[in-house]
Amino acid sequence: MKFTKMHGCGNDYVYMDCTKEDADALSFDPAALSIQVSDRHFGIGSDGLILICSSRRADFRMRMFNADGSEAEMCGNGIRCVAKYVFDHKLTDQTDLSVETAAGIKYLKLNPGEDGLIETVRVDMGEPILEAAKIPVISDNETVVNEPIVVDGKEYRMTCVSVGNPHAVVFVDSTREFPLDEIGPKFECHERFPKRVNTEFVELISDHEVNMRVWERGSGETLACGTGTCASVMACILNHKTGNQVLVHLLGGDLFIEYDVEQNRLYMTGPATTVFEGEFESHEWMNRIPTRRE
Repeated sequence: MKFTKMHGCGNDYVYMDCTKEDADALSFDPAALSIQVSDRHFGIGSDGLILICSSRRADFRMRMFNADGSEAEMCGNGIRCVAKYVFDHKLTDQTDLSVETAAGIKYLKLNPGEDGLIETVRVDMGEPILEAAKIPVISDNETVVNEPIVVDGKEYRMTCVSVGNPHAVVFVDSTREFPLDEIGPKFECHERFPKRVNTEFVELISDHEVNMRVWERGSGETLACGTGTCASVMACILNHKTGNQVLVHLLGGDLFIEYDVEQNRLYMTGPATTVFEGEFESHEWMNRIPTRRE
């Protein structure tokens, strides 16, 4: 199987061109393949697998699978790389694209560099979802803003936002010192999140700049999360901690998030990078690799 390894701010995925196949009737099991290719010792090494497919509703369609094989609704860093892939591989010559995702159609503006290849992409991430039932998060309130939650015997304050997938944002004094490996999994599988949750831990620097670390549902800590960055900025705004334009520092790089108050829409701008291309041989013995769920 031919593939391309790409990353957005260190959030790395294996990409496959499936534009000639039926996106819902593939000739392989994408969940099992995602587990195999994501393994950093026996596979290629990634945070998951992203399939680039044809679409009847948009220019292209993206299907995204986490490292544990679960399919997710949307990936902000991943969709920027999808845009770079289809342009750089001449599947399109348009710099304004629409991409169908499980979280709806997203609209992208591609920014080529001097070499004619895409360097950065601006994504219209759509309207943030704040209703607790739609995120989903179990709460007695219609929205969850600065609401207490007890995790591992300690009370935290969370703000919940969906950007096509569920996020819980927690403000901390220091992202560097926060025990993410210990607390992240307990947030992800907390009983208040029926579909599990991505959790962002945010440290304020100023009213237009923050640090963020993320524990992603199904993948663990990653170097960046585009939807999580948008959710974090929305949480900052809801808690009156920043303005509407925020530079977010992630372990893998920076993303710039804008919130248009009048349109009630979030916009994300960031890089997309190709690492290498190759071919992957899926051997039967690789099916014995334990999944993260095991």
